[in-house]
Amino acid sequence: MSSRRDPGTLADRHWMAPSATGPDYIRGVQIVANRRQLLQRAAAWGMFGAGSLTIPSKAFAALLPTGRWSAGEGDTVANPLTPPAHGSIPVAFLISDGAVMIDFTGPWEVFQDVSISTRSEAPFRLYTVAEAQKPIRASGGMKILPDYTILNAPAPKVLVIPAQSKASENAKGWIRSSAKTADVVMSVCNGSFVLASTGLLSGKAATSHHSSYADLETMF
Repeated sequence: MSSRRDPGTLADRHWMAPSATGPDYIRGVQIVANRRQLLQRAAAWGMFGAGSLTIPSKAFAALLPTGRWSAGEGDTVANPLTPPAHGSIPVAFLISDGAVMIDFTGPWEVFQDVSISTRSEAPFRLYTVAEAQKPIRASGGMKILPDYTILNAPAPKVLVIPAQSKASENAKGWIRSSAKTADVVMSVCNGSFVLASTGLLSGKAATSHHSSYADLETMF
């Protein structure tokens, strides 16, 4: 399938894929199309361990190294994300025009609703980040004023990237920089196109919205 698809077709899916030319054209992303396989692998890694909050380190979308279908020697495994003794784990949601509401408000609520009986304060501190301190227009036309810009945002330990029209090169640079110190970098739905365009998914297994598997595989 050609990577140069009609932009209107892609926009109908509530996102605009990054350019398939120049630095954005990064090969090596493998597609994980079967959700059951995703769950089986996650379970094998202990992501759903009883009584613990576990999240795989670094890129959440990168479930397994190239060519392997089960956890083994040398594979990345789940890391316990332990709340600090004081304060909360910073979780950044990178947004830009066209950001799909459910892709960041859904995870936001999941993080928001986490509670630990031995702590009085929330284990996660949530905030939005955009390239500039001005309202962005999310899906459905909703305007959102970001909490921070990429120049003044606190360094996140968890970075969430929802589907969005097209992240700027400056935003992609911030993703790369933040990934160096973050414990978890995760994309939601077609946010994997943004993450892949940074090069962080090169050689990794990744997934997207089911209607976009072929596009992700072809473009990256």
